[in-house]
Amino acid sequence: MSMRAGESVAVVHGEAELVARTGHLMAAATDVAFAANKLHTWRAARRAGEAAGVVSPPGDVRLRKIYLPNAVFDPVAARGLVQFCEAHGASIRITTDEINDTMILDRRIAILGGHPRADRRTYSVITQPEVVEGVASLFDAVWRKATELSEFDAQIAEIREIAPQVLDLLSRGVKDEAAARTLGLGVRTYRRRVAELMAALGAESRFQAGVRARELGLV
Repeated sequence: MSMRAGESVAVVHGEAELVARTGHLMAAATDVAFAANKLHTWRAARRAGEAAGVVSPPGDVRLRKIYLPNAVFDPVAARGLVQFCEAHGASIRITTDEINDTMILDRRIAILGGHPRADRRTYSVITQPEVVEGVASLFDAVWRKATELSEFDAQIAEIREIAPQVLDLLSRGVKDEAAARTLGLGVRTYRRRVAELMAALGAESRFQAGVRARELGLV
């Protein structure tokens, strides 16, 4: 099954149907852009496509990906992203802006992920040129503001190990002196770490950093 002529928006259910509808388009694309709230967001669709023999691992393709900070707070995940970049020539950036799970193929097709459900997820496949261009323009705007993976990774390298504990303390409103004692840090050092984390999360207050951390699944 593929996109039908004249059909500008199609809602599909689950990764298997998504691949049946768009797998041939994914395989032929030479410019692919992703935005994902979580590291594994599009992994199920890719695996379904590979199993069906219509989607191959990235080759000679311009590939851009945008992730939220939770993708690199785990050092193992961060190394995996770096290796992926090196192996496939992909460009990955990190943003603290709100993003929707999005895939854009050759600026001709946009795929928007619906709300994840326990059984299967829905996807909206859009081919109407004006709408696709609008989605692509939004992606470009976030891309320009986002931070290169290597730069963001360097920014949080020193705080990654204690980030989950600091974020948990912030989300629970623990006072600086008590939080510093819990972590075995001086109060000044703790406050500096908090400032670094707030900057990494794009938070303007400690409360916002704690809330943001929970939204991203960091605590």
